[in-house]
Amino acid sequence: MKILGIESSCDETAAAVVSDGREILSSVVASQVDLHKKYGGVVPELASRKHVEAVLPVVDEALDRARESLETIDAIAVTQGPGLVGSLLVGLAVAKSMAYVRNIPWVGVNHIYSHVAAIYLSHGASIRFPFVALVVSGGHTSLFRVASPTQMTLLGRTLDDAAGEAFDKVAKFMGLGYPGGVVIDRLAREGNPSAVPFPRTLLEAGSLNFSFSGLKTAVLNYLKGFTAEFSVSQIRDIAASFQEAVVDTLAAKVMRAARQEDITLVVLVGGVACNTRLREKIAREGETSGITVLFPPPALCTDNAAMVAAAGYHFLQAGQRGDLSLNAYSRFAADKQPFSPQSAQRGRAATKTH
Repeated sequence: MKILGIESSCDETAAAVVSDGREILSSVVASQVDLHKKYGGVVPELASRKHVEAVLPVVDEALDRARESLETIDAIAVTQGPGLVGSLLVGLAVAKSMAYVRNIPWVGVNHIYSHVAAIYLSHGASIRFPFVALVVSGGHTSLFRVASPTQMTLLGRTLDDAAGEAFDKVAKFMGLGYPGGVVIDRLAREGNPSAVPFPRTLLEAGSLNFSFSGLKTAVLNYLKGFTAEFSVSQIRDIAASFQEAVVDTLAAKVMRAARQEDITLVVLVGGVACNTRLREKIAREGETSGITVLFPPPALCTDNAAMVAAAGYHFLQAGQRGDLSLNAYSRFAADKQPFSPQSAQRGRAATKTH
C-alpha cells in the first residue's frame, strides 16, 4: 500500500510517500522558520497563507521523488490535529480533494500518533509492544503507554508549558533568536550545567505529569539580576544549566513511567528529541536500568509527512476512513485518535458505494 502523507499542523508544509507503513519512498519538508524568525515565534495567519502557497508544489515534489503519481497512490493520510486550525485546514482540503478525485480512501491522523509512528519507520523490526513513548516538542510534552500503533494510553502530560516552548521562551529572554532549542543545545555543549541551580519540578511523588513554567520563571528572574551584558561564558553556562534542568526532569519522568508500567522499551520522539543532551541522558539511564531506549533520526523527529503516512497506514489497516465531513481539530485528548466511529462508518459505506 503506497500512502501519500500530508502534514500542515504548524509551520512546516510536508508531503511524503511511504510504502506499507515502513519504507520511505520520498519525504519533502518546506520550512517557514525564516518567515517567523523575526517575530520570535509562529504567526498563525502567516503560517496558513504560506501553506496555501507551498502545499501543492510540495506534494508534487514528493510524488516526483518517489517516482509515483496521484494515479499510483493507494490512499492518503493527513494531519487532522492538534495544531493551528488555519494551517490544518489547508492540508485537509488538499487531502479531501485528491482522495475525492481519485476515489481512494483517506484518513485524518492525530499528530501525536504520527510522532510515535516515526519510530516504526526507523526501528520497525526492533519494536515490541507495549512500550513507553515520550512525545516532546514545541507544543507537546506527554508520556504514553503504547499497546499498538492504534492504541495509546496517556500516562502524563505537561500542566503548563511544553518543553520545546520553554526552550523557545528562554532563548527569547536571552536574545538568542528563534527557534531556541537548536541554539541552546549548541551553546550548552560548551557551558557548565551546574553553574546555576535551576529547579527541577517533579510535582508530587509518583506523578508522571510535567511543569516547566516555574523553571522558565526562575531563568527570567535570574537574568533580571544582571545589570551588565552577559559574557559569552555566562550565556553558555545559563543555557547549559537551563537545559540540564529540563533534561533531568524529562529523564526522571520517562524512567519512572517505564518502572511503574513494568516496561523495558522507551521511545523518544518529537522535535525536542533531537536535543543531544536529552538523547545522551536518557540512553545512559536506560542502560543503567536495563531499559532499551530508541529514538528516530532527527529528520523524523521534527514535523514531517512520512510519520503521518506511517500512522495513517495502521489506521487504514484497522478500517478507518475519512469522509468529506471530517474537520480540523486544534485540540483534543492527546491519547485519542481524532476520529469518530460515525465518520468511520460513513467513510466505509461511501467507499463501498463508489
